[in-house]
Amino acid sequence: LFTFALIFQWHITTLFENDRHFSHLSTLEREMAFRTEMGLYYSYFKIIIEAPSFWNGLYAIMNDRLTEYPLVINTLQRFNLYPEVVLASWYRIYTAVMDFLGVPTKMCWTVNRGKDLSPVESCEGWGDPASFYVAVIFLLNGLMMSLFFIYGTYLSGSRLGGLITVMCYFFNHGECTRVMWTPPLRESFSYPFLVLQMLLLTYILRIPNVNKGSLIALCVSNIFFMLPWQFAQFVLLTQVRPYSPLHFLCFILMFGNSMLLTSYYAASLVVIWGILELSPRVFKRNRSQVCLWVIEGCAWLVGTVTLKYLTSLAFGVADDAHIGNILKAKFIGYKDFDTLMYTCAAEFDFMEKETPIRYIKTLLLPIVLVVFVVIVKKLNINIFCFLQVIYHALQLLAYGVLAILIMRLKLFLTPHLCVMASLVCSKQLFGWLFCKIQPKTLVFAILALMAIEGSANLQTQWNIMGEFSNLPQEELLEWIQVNTRQDAVFAGAMPTMASVKLSALRPVVNHPHYEDAGLRARTKIVYSMYSRKPAKEVKKELIKLGVNYYILEESLCVSRKKPGCSMPEIWDVEDPANSGRIPLCTLMSQDSRPYFITVFENSNYRVLKIPNE
Repeated sequence: LFTFALIFQWHITTLFENDRHFSHLSTLEREMAFRTEMGLYYSYFKIIIEAPSFWNGLYAIMNDRLTEYPLVINTLQRFNLYPEVVLASWYRIYTAVMDFLGVPTKMCWTVNRGKDLSPVESCEGWGDPASFYVAVIFLLNGLMMSLFFIYGTYLSGSRLGGLITVMCYFFNHGECTRVMWTPPLRESFSYPFLVLQMLLLTYILRIPNVNKGSLIALCVSNIFFMLPWQFAQFVLLTQVRPYSPLHFLCFILMFGNSMLLTSYYAASLVVIWGILELSPRVFKRNRSQVCLWVIEGCAWLVGTVTLKYLTSLAFGVADDAHIGNILKAKFIGYKDFDTLMYTCAAEFDFMEKETPIRYIKTLLLPIVLVVFVVIVKKLNINIFCFLQVIYHALQLLAYGVLAILIMRLKLFLTPHLCVMASLVCSKQLFGWLFCKIQPKTLVFAILALMAIEGSANLQTQWNIMGEFSNLPQEELLEWIQVNTRQDAVFAGAMPTMASVKLSALRPVVNHPHYEDAGLRARTKIVYSMYSRKPAKEVKKELIKLGVNYYILEESLCVSRKKPGCSMPEIWDVEDPANSGRIPLCTLMSQDSRPYFITVFENSNYRVLKIPNE
C-alpha cells in the first residue's frame, strides 16, 4: 500500500529537483523560487521559525504590519495559513530534538556559480527551512496516492480497481496536479483531505447503518479540507450537503473570516435546509419525483444566489464579488480591471482544447464514458443499489463544469476521472463481462494500451531539466537590503512584492493574495503606474498609501499574453478617458523626473523613489 506513496513522493520530488536544482540553490535563490502567492505563504512560515519562540511568531503573523502597510492585519484570518503554522511548529520541534540529541540536520557547502558570479552557500537536509517545508508537502501528497489506491479499491470492490486509479493518475499526472512545480499553493495542503472526505462519503453511502465514528471522520476531513484553501467552499458547493455546523466552525477558526460567512456555500447550506424542511409541506405527494427534483433544484439555485447577494449586502462584504464577475465574464463578456486581472491569466481561462485530447490518448476518457453508459443502463434496475456510484457520476459532472469554465480546476476533474476508471473492475457493473473474460486479463490489457501514451507523458516530465536563476531579481533584493531603511515601504507588481516581503523583509502595500476587496482596491492604485494616467495623479495616490519606493517592471508594460491583456489595454477598459495617451510606465522608463527619482536600474527592474511633496 505504501509503495505507491513512496513512488509518488519520489516522482514529484525528482520533478521538482530536476526543474530547479533546488538542493544546490542558496537560501535567497530558494526563496525567489517561491514566486507570487508561494513566496507570500512561505514568508509566514519563515517568520514563525525565526521568532524567539513559536508563540512570538504566531503573535507576529496575527499582528502583521509588513503585508499591507500601514494596516495591522491578522494574516491567519486572511490567508488560510494553518498549514504554515503547523509546519513551523513541527520544524521547531524537529530541530530542537535533533540539536538536543546532537544529530546534524543539514549539510552545507559552497557552490561556485561561474560567469563572474559570487559563490553562495547551499544547505541540504531537513534542517534547511525551505527543504523541510517542501519535503513535508511532498510527503503529504505521497500519502494521498495510497488513499487513491484504497479509494479505487473500495469503490470498485477490487484491488485491480485501485491499481487502475493509481496508474491512470501517473499516466495523466501533468493534468492531475501542479504540486511538483508549485508546492506551497493551498491546494497542495487541501486536496489530499478532499480525497479522504470523498472516500469516507463513499463508505457512508454504502453501509446500511451509519456509525458516529464515520461521521466524525467525515467532519474532520471536511474541516482539514476547508481550512487551508479559500476556494474549498466552491468545491463543497458541488456536493450540496448539509454541513452548516462545520462551515460555522471554520468561520470561527478563521477568526471570523467574512468571506466564509457570506459565501455561496454558506447560502447554499441555508437554502438546502429550508428546502428539506418545507418541501414535504409545500409540495403535494402525488407530484412525480422528477418534477419535485426540478422544482427543488430551481429553488436551490435561485435561493442560493439571492441569499448570497442579500448577506453580502447586509454585512457589507465584497471580498468574493470577483467570483461572480469572473462568471459574468465567461458568459456575457463582462469586463473590469479586477476581472481582467483574472481572466487574462491562463489558469483562469476556459479549459484548453488539448486537454480532452490528452484524456483520449491515454484512454482515460473513453473508459470513463463506457462506465457512464453502463451506470445509466443500470439505473433502470434499482437506483438505491448504486447510490455511491451515482454520487460519483454526478460529482464528476460537477467537476467537469468547473474545469471547463476555469482551467485551473481541472485538478479536481482529472483525479476523479481516474477514480471513476476503477469502476471498469466493478462486478456490480461489469459482472456480465467477467463471465466471459478474466478481470485480470481485461485490466492488464487496458493498462498496456494506456501505457503507450502514459509512459511517453511520464518520460516528457522526467526529461524536464533546468536550474533556477533570476539574477536581476537577486540584484534588486540585495540592493534593497543594503541601500534602503528597514521601514522603507515598497509597491509594485504582486509577484515581486511577495519576494520583497519574504527576502528583504520590507513593508509592502500590495501582494498576490487577491481575494480581499480592500487589497484589490490597493492593487488597482499601485498598478496605475501601467495606466495612461498623468504621473502627478499616480504619485499623489501612492503617497496616500505611504509608499517610499516603486518597483517598475518594463515587461509588464509591454507583455501581452493575448489580445486585450497588456496592462495598458486593461487600463483602457477601466479608464477610457485617458486611452490614446502614452502609458506612464513607458514614460517612466525613459525619464522618471520630475515626479519620481530613479535610484536603481537593471535589465528587468527600475526602482523609483517617491519624493515627499
